[in-house]
Amino acid sequence: MTELTYPTDLDELVTVCHRLAESGLVIGTAGNVSRRIGDHVLITATGAVLADISTADITVVDLDGRVLEGTLAPTSELELHLGVYRRFDARAVVHTHAPRSTAVACAVEKLPVIHYQQLLLGGATPVVPFAAFGTQELADGVVEALTGRQAALLAGHGAVTIGQTLHQAVENSLLLEWACGVFIDSAALGGAWVLTTDEQAAVIEAATRRSYGTTKTIEQEQ
Repeated sequence: MTELTYPTDLDELVTVCHRLAESGLVIGTAGNVSRRIGDHVLITATGAVLADISTADITVVDLDGRVLEGTLAPTSELELHLGVYRRFDARAVVHTHAPRSTAVACAVEKLPVIHYQQLLLGGATPVVPFAAFGTQELADGVVEALTGRQAALLAGHGAVTIGQTLHQAVENSLLLEWACGVFIDSAALGGAWVLTTDEQAAVIEAATRRSYGTTKTIEQEQ
């Protein structure tokens, strides 16, 4: 089939890809994005330039990887995306070669919690041991690293984030890139200060009590 049946969702996927490129998180053909709808997955095609992508560069597959709609082969990281959807209840996956995230993935075994906002990603971000792109070994490593988390770094490669929506998955990618930048800058200043378990727990308690991240009226705040 060549006519895709998810016009609104396709447009959203295209918009997200353009945003990732504009934010500097992807360059050229490096990176791929998908969204799950029921038992179908909308995913960018292999070789697609995300900055210029259109709906013609998106393919629909099932959870076994069979192409249902579209004319182009899906990304070589298809199994990584499908592995996430088979294991977790995520509805979107973003894979980038974002520069700061990739730099950290090339230098450390994990990104520690140096800022409380990283708790939105599940805490410290693990670095998946190197495996060639498109392999089952890489896909399995990413799925394992994402257990209980919203982000993972890939040694010598890049980063993966997930979310319940495309917007959330992109925001997680941006947050991870920001955190990696802070880590790099902190290291240049002599070393990053890492939040302890107790400090992280205190932040979670405060965020829960204050409904952190949610707009409130002055009356609600009092």
